[in-house]
Amino acid sequence: MEKAIILAGCAIGAGIALIAGIGPGIGEGYAVGKSCEAIARQPESKGEVTSTMLLGCAIAETTGIYGFVTGLLLMFVVPRIFIGLL
Repeated sequence: MEKAIILAGCAIGAGIALIAGIGPGIGEGYAVGKSCEAIARQPESKGEVTSTMLLGCAIAETTGIYGFVTGLLLMFVVPRIFIGLL
């Protein structure tokens, strides 16, 4: 019974952690769209806008990667640790 509760909690936590991938996807799409608008308005600023956009997308993507790693840890590592303590 205790093992089932631990496994269920880890599975629910992993699912919630993987939802963190939604935010970066929306944010990066919005940033790319706005950078395309900026380049369309001022083509001479393409290099500066593109480099700023890529830096922002890279920083935003780390949130999704942290959520993914957290989900993997909750699925494969944490249950063994907690079940080993029982």
